[in-house]
Amino acid sequence: MIKAFMNSSYLNFKDKNILVVGDVMLDRYWHGGTSRISPEAPVQVVKVSNIEDRPGGAANVALGLAKLGVSVTLIGVVGEDENADILKRSLEEEGVNCHFVYSPSLPTITKLRVISRHQQLIRLDFEERDDTLEQNEQVLAAVTECLPNANAVIFSDYAKGCLADVPRLIDQANKQGVPSFVDPKGNDFSIYKGATLVKPNLSEFEAIVGKCSGSQEIVEKGNQLRSQNGWDALLVTRGEDGLILLQDNHNPFSLATAAKEVFDVTGAGDTVIAALTAIYVTSQRFVDAVEYANQAAGFVVGKLGTASITAEQLEAIMFARSRSTNFGVLSPELVSEQIKLAQLNGEKVVFTNGCFDILHPGHVAYMRQAKALGDRLIVAVNTDASVKRLKGDKRPINDLTHRMAVLEGIGAIDWVTWFDEDTPKELIEALSPDVLVKGGDYTVDSIVGADHVISSGGEVKVLTFVDGYSTTSIIEKANG
Repeated sequence: MIKAFMNSSYLNFKDKNILVVGDVMLDRYWHGGTSRISPEAPVQVVKVSNIEDRPGGAANVALGLAKLGVSVTLIGVVGEDENADILKRSLEEEGVNCHFVYSPSLPTITKLRVISRHQQLIRLDFEERDDTLEQNEQVLAAVTECLPNANAVIFSDYAKGCLADVPRLIDQANKQGVPSFVDPKGNDFSIYKGATLVKPNLSEFEAIVGKCSGSQEIVEKGNQLRSQNGWDALLVTRGEDGLILLQDNHNPFSLATAAKEVFDVTGAGDTVIAALTAIYVTSQRFVDAVEYANQAAGFVVGKLGTASITAEQLEAIMFARSRSTNFGVLSPELVSEQIKLAQLNGEKVVFTNGCFDILHPGHVAYMRQAKALGDRLIVAVNTDASVKRLKGDKRPINDLTHRMAVLEGIGAIDWVTWFDEDTPKELIEALSPDVLVKGGDYTVDSIVGADHVISSGGEVKVLTFVDGYSTTSIIEKANG
């Protein structure tokens, strides 16, 4: 399924603050050309011409949030060294509020990659682990101090020691009513018990539940794992095979990967957890958050090294997807399929109908009001034969293709379809929308299809048309 939410309010992070806690590191890149083999050993000689430092690990998650426009605070353990200063300076230049715990015995985790002609030749890691009681208490104190100002907290675990006491950190977040999102590591996910959402990749997931033969087994084992640990949601990322979201009382939600070209997967998981959490704090919907996160990850894996995406770039991607062939004018059969998928994903579908012979500002205002009642709006249009039976031989002024094309151009409308009967009763019963809307002087009892929608657990609404506009008056005026 291709769908787009194109809801700009989801990317409006004004007054939103996300706390990131986890293993921070410095990603260092040495770039240079290679033209000869070393006389000392059979290895390439790289003449380093450029040195680049980027935030990595939990620091990359924080950077990703800052690039999206989120106010972000980062807690992590660093050494008392130059690399900590470089990391802090680069983050603060991007607007990240760094709340570091400094260790006199540990170096700042640094990963050095030597790159030539866009190929990584070698990686060297500089790190040690120390999860002492004193360090754990310092991290807990910092988290406790920052949580009251947070709309959500991300625990970015790279198994380097910062989150050695993560059960207490999650418990503290729960006590303060702050949703927690976990990018996990290791062979014991019970330490993340009580989190809001946990996001393992497939190999991390299978390390816990065992090898899975396919999607169905992932769903079965995933639901069991989610239930055991009290998570609201579990998101399993599967690389080129896409993502699977599991929630309580919801059908599994699967998405194909958004990546068109994979150049470097470094930091893809960081992007997913950052975008996922950012969208969730504005939408409060896991499905929307996963959709945006998938697109964000698809963007960054096409870049070399750790990369980020801005809100403007993400909005442009979502807008392009909203023009997909799964929206716009569709046959009743195809619309039925799309509605079922939307409803499975927890979206509320609104239905309205009419002739819409000559579109005027009253119609546009009406569509916007109708769309505000749910997530998706479908407009069903009388065919030319149906209009003639209702309005007389001189109508319609514009044929069905023309009328549907104009309706398709209204941003509030997701789908346009048609019906040939005098009323849309059969179509409504086939589609079973969540909300049925009519405009004018109708009462609920007089609206065709109302009984079916209500008996199916839906709603029926009557909206008032904008005064001063009507198709009939426009035609009369044109005729003099």
